[in-house]
Amino acid sequence: MTDLGTAPEARQAHQRLSPLDAVHRAAGASFTDFAGWQMPVRYASDLAEHHAVRQHAGLFDLSHMGEIVVVGPEASEALDYALAGKLSAVAIGQAKYTLLLARDGGVIDDLVVYRTGDDRYLVVANAANREVVADELRDRTSPFDADVFDESDDVALIALQGPDALAVLQETEGFGLQGPGNDRDDFLAALDALKYYRAIAAEYQGEPVLVARTGYTGEDGFEFYLAPDRAPALWEAFRETGGSRVVPCGLASRDTLRLEAGMPLYGQELGRDIRPDQAGLGRVVALSKEGDFVGRAATEGGRPADAPVLVGLAAQGRRAARHGYEVFDGEGADAAKVGVVTSGALSPTLGHPIAMAFVDPAHAEPGTTLYLDVRGTRIEASVVALPFYRRPA
Repeated sequence: MTDLGTAPEARQAHQRLSPLDAVHRAAGASFTDFAGWQMPVRYASDLAEHHAVRQHAGLFDLSHMGEIVVVGPEASEALDYALAGKLSAVAIGQAKYTLLLARDGGVIDDLVVYRTGDDRYLVVANAANREVVADELRDRTSPFDADVFDESDDVALIALQGPDALAVLQETEGFGLQGPGNDRDDFLAALDALKYYRAIAAEYQGEPVLVARTGYTGEDGFEFYLAPDRAPALWEAFRETGGSRVVPCGLASRDTLRLEAGMPLYGQELGRDIRPDQAGLGRVVALSKEGDFVGRAATEGGRPADAPVLVGLAAQGRRAARHGYEVFDGEGADAAKVGVVTSGALSPTLGHPIAMAFVDPAHAEPGTTLYLDVRGTRIEASVVALPFYRRPA
């Protein structure tokens, strides 16, 4: 909640700054408040930054995200109980998308968890939920021989996303595998074998960096977890190496990219009052794993038959629905409201309006015609399967 009675200069004094803040300001970025952080929303053009990621490569600062380490002989068992996924089945060097569920089955946060050792995991939480996630993990893992450390202040996160991301990373000097030798050839060989949702324990200029083939844009790409004081050098190295292929991108283009890719955003498609199967994430909840976990009892019975479900909506023209716009089953004044848009935009890649919305399940079948109320005008839209966009094979 924004305190409108607080002076702008006072709010500024309490906002957190990325370790790349000076780099962004020198590049002319515009900023937005995000979960108490001043983060770049764009540098010049949302549209140009979006297209850069789809066509070449974009560079994002995600240092506001939360990084929480769970470590100990029973870390696997602890996370199997704390989270919806079966983390004990994740191999060292592998990542997994999972959920932190409430006991009533609502979603407290969506997470990416990396197994970085036999008894060590890195849990990446959304910026706004960092403290909640850390507290929940400490509480849920307390019966186990495992410790939880919130290391967010000691970690910067940079993402390089797009079809040219691999080539730029291969060309960037200074990388080596972590350990004796720090050999660049070994790093390039490991990078060549690196599959989606896998990570390498590497070094950049002699300092540790976790290189992960993950992202939130629908493109191939990499994310780099490293010490905050090393982040500016790595950012500039990618820009220098990539040249015109690499464009710095803000959070505005990240939002349209993830929408095209059908990826949920916490606070819009996910929340405490939304169950995973409503949002199309029922498969993320590992009901087949042995033992109890928080949220199991609430999710075993499935969602109520009349609970709204998340759908994709595609329309024609140039007018796009936005978060909170209503969805109707007809065009006339007597039409019934059947849902609410959670995210919407004029798709830069596809050239027509797209949206995600929670709708009555009776109107969720692909091919169903619905109407979006865009500032008093009903726009015809069709229910379509997600994602809206898939990168070329």
